[in-house]
Amino acid sequence: MSDTYKIAAEVMPSKRQLEWQKLEFYAFCHFGMNTFTNKEWGDGTDSPEKFNPKDFDAEQWARVIKNGGMRGIILTCKHHDGFCLWPSKYTDYTVAASPFKDGKGDIVKEVSDACRKYGLKFGVYLSPWDRHESTYGQGEAYNEYYKNQLRELLTNYGELFCVWLDGACGEGKNGKVQQYDWQGYYKVVRELQPDAVISISGPDVRWVGNEAGVCRESEWSVVPSYLAISEYTAEHSQKEDSKKFRKQKKEMVLDLGSRKAIKNESDLIWFPAEVDTSLRPGWFYHKDEDTRQKDLFKLMQIYLSSVGGNSNLLLNIPPDTNGQICKNDELVLDSFGRALKRKFYDRVSENAVITASSQSDDLHTAKNINGNEDCFWQASENDEKPEITIDFGGKKEFDSVILQENIATGQQIEEFTVYYEAGGKFKKLYKGTVIGYKKIIALKDSMISRKIKIVIE
Repeated sequence: MSDTYKIAAEVMPSKRQLEWQKLEFYAFCHFGMNTFTNKEWGDGTDSPEKFNPKDFDAEQWARVIKNGGMRGIILTCKHHDGFCLWPSKYTDYTVAASPFKDGKGDIVKEVSDACRKYGLKFGVYLSPWDRHESTYGQGEAYNEYYKNQLRELLTNYGELFCVWLDGACGEGKNGKVQQYDWQGYYKVVRELQPDAVISISGPDVRWVGNEAGVCRESEWSVVPSYLAISEYTAEHSQKEDSKKFRKQKKEMVLDLGSRKAIKNESDLIWFPAEVDTSLRPGWFYHKDEDTRQKDLFKLMQIYLSSVGGNSNLLLNIPPDTNGQICKNDELVLDSFGRALKRKFYDRVSENAVITASSQSDDLHTAKNINGNEDCFWQASENDEKPEITIDFGGKKEFDSVILQENIATGQQIEEFTVYYEAGGKFKKLYKGTVIGYKKIIALKDSMISRKIKIVIE
């Protein structure tokens, strides 16, 4: 094994990255001025008078999202138009200048409170691009403005699991483009919310590369460090409001972490992928999209290839002008949540007898595979083709095989094969590459067998 590959096998996630990965599936809620102007990208000139969700119900959001199988909400506290969903003291372009609750409302507080009531994690999106703020494009003056708004969000709304930083960078109202102080932004987050991941234009979580819900066949978490340079993310981010961009996938680099991809790289980091896509064609609510949700088949396909392909899934659900998730979206999400429960309700390996070709020591034996994430099997270092056999004790019917690596010690598996027993012999069921945090092998048809065997190639 070359030094590069050995280094790759030893790169490990931070504690915050591990906790983020365990969430697997959570919601994006695009809500703001654009909701009321029927736009995707506002220009910062719309009057705050337009923002007035008369039946706003953050708890309804939380109930719907939790029923859909998600474990958190990331709220667009400020989008590119600069309108703030909390009463920021650094601008008058906020909910405090709107008719919402007579200027005394705070959307961020109500959503964060609802998340905690319903056992969901809460995260914030704060667009660096601000088309309303006059200091945008003036260097340090705007960077300080942005950091002040970060401080408000990071100190007034409890524990956050994520600070989601968009790479979009366009002209402000003065025609100038801002040079973002990314390192300064990161410093504020680390000081005030040390357990929160900084996503996308940040060092902790990587954008998969498209908004269509398309995933790589092999999604590595250990990748070259240049992918975490914020300017690289900005260069590949959306430059204008474009329906075409939301659907395109052809420009996504397909191989980021294989031996071939990293052979000439000297600096490797743990930088896991997040797949973001919207339930509807747009990111904000549009009434003419009320019947254009992704169907259950498409949602399940995206879930299996993202969560089941070593990525996390961020599904956008845009609340409507009343301030609630519309009924059609609610029905789709309820059905999807039920479909997830039906698909994964029964673990047939619960009482299975598990044996392995080797073990690294007495603490990491095959018997440790019991559903407890703190216990894991590790093969002997000298075992060049480790294998593990799971005997259900009788024939069992199953339609999925779910595998996980103990990523706390890194990502090492790059090729594996699953076999099933039939007529006293093992036959090939599936051949794959990356496992990582989770690999879900969804079978075309359910099958019945007493044993399966996993061979690490």
